[in-house]
Amino acid sequence: MPPKPRQSRSTLPGKDEILKFIKSQPKRVGKRDIARAFKIKGNSKIGLKRLLREMADEGLIAKNRKRLVSATHLPPVGVLTIKRQNDDGELVAEPANWDYDKNPYPPLVVIVSAREKHGSNVAGVGDRVLARIEKNQDGEDTASYEARVIKRLGADTSTMIGVFKAAPGGSGIIEPIDKKQRNVLMVSAPDVGTAKTGDLVKVELVQKKTYGPAQVRIKSTLGKIDSHRSASHIAIEVYDIPHEFPDAVLKQAAAEKAPGLKGRKDLRKLPLITIDPSDARDHDDAVHAEIDADCDNLGGFIVTVAIADVAAHVTPGNALDEHAIERGNSVYFPDCVVPMLPERLSNDLCSLRPDEDRPALVCRMIFDAQGNKLSHEFIRAMIKSHAKLSYQQAQDAIDGKAASEWLEPVLKPLWQAFAALLKAQDKRQPLGLDLPERRIVFTKSGEIEAVVLRERFDAHKLIEEFMIQANVAAAQTLAENNQPLIYRCHDNPSQEKTTGLIDFL
Repeated sequence: MPPKPRQSRSTLPGKDEILKFIKSQPKRVGKRDIARAFKIKGNSKIGLKRLLREMADEGLIAKNRKRLVSATHLPPVGVLTIKRQNDDGELVAEPANWDYDKNPYPPLVVIVSAREKHGSNVAGVGDRVLARIEKNQDGEDTASYEARVIKRLGADTSTMIGVFKAAPGGSGIIEPIDKKQRNVLMVSAPDVGTAKTGDLVKVELVQKKTYGPAQVRIKSTLGKIDSHRSASHIAIEVYDIPHEFPDAVLKQAAAEKAPGLKGRKDLRKLPLITIDPSDARDHDDAVHAEIDADCDNLGGFIVTVAIADVAAHVTPGNALDEHAIERGNSVYFPDCVVPMLPERLSNDLCSLRPDEDRPALVCRMIFDAQGNKLSHEFIRAMIKSHAKLSYQQAQDAIDGKAASEWLEPVLKPLWQAFAALLKAQDKRQPLGLDLPERRIVFTKSGEIEAVVLRERFDAHKLIEEFMIQANVAAAQTLAENNQPLIYRCHDNPSQEKTTGLIDFL
């Protein structure tokens, strides 16, 4: 039976209590689950995070895909792959030949010694080592592992990317993409699969010989090496970017439907519009501005920023949430994007398409004539984007280069509000990094035609400033409600740096 959560708690649970709770759960357990079960709130969560990190470093629990499980048994001698350094500078490893199909959560092992007798380092992050593994016994629910390196076996090369070339008899060779891997690899006929000469392939090591080429097996074919997408494929595989959605995630995404109006304010008549790059694949935010009619705020503005309410579909603990935690973010390439969420959400239900009802989290902000924020509020709402404009289209309309039905009712108030915000920005004197951004231009066949600088418009700066103001409002709201959050702050320069700059100038 899992431990019974206490009604109130001034201290953290013991390590054995946490282990019992993890083992009692049918599904994978996260930090939030543990905090909820033991009623850990507020600043006590910081102590819980520290305790879980200590348990992971001791080998009591394993952390995989940001979920926790109890560690399992390891042999007294085995091959380990060193994954990282912990906060104490110790090397942390995982079993190199772990059967992930039977158990996807390998235990973590702390490397106690990675030095030879004469004191030189023999192992580091990314290395495979033969090690003597010791399990410290401290009760039946404790399994702490430490290891001492017997021999360094070299870098982890269990999987590699290369170009396949067919050889007589159905076999072939692989030329690794990594220039550090100078030797070709051999593939026997049964392990070639459907690969053809010139294919970019992912291979796994079958046998590494002391002399002669290593033997590998082709795991998957990634397309032709001369394809315009080969660079993206290589980056995805080399950096192990998750790019395939499990069936459970796709099934849930397909079953998702647009939520109704219940519990949301109806803002569908408010003429919000999206302003994005011309090649944007989805539309996450919409904006609107109007003159404040309040006579106590003459010259002031009401600015509305609406963000697609992803939480309407991705709820804590569901399949979409679990996989989104693993991905963390979308990854953009010049020719494609690896989304954090399936296309059903990222390009449909969570994209603010024109003339379609969408749930949104809305930040409504009131500014005075000098751009100072007087108040803000957050609203769960149902909105409807009234237009989809590119930065170029919005800027051309404002500059009088192109006609637009949205110029008078929407664009001009946006620019007027932006002008007011610029007054406060000039007074605030923020660090302005207006760095050039480059864009890759492709031909119709997918070949690279040119690399050009993206034009920088006031439309870009307008959207950026509105988003900054919405983020500041969000931070203030969280702080006022005593919710923990991360700030990105720039400290004042030290006296030495200031003096050095003065001397240089």
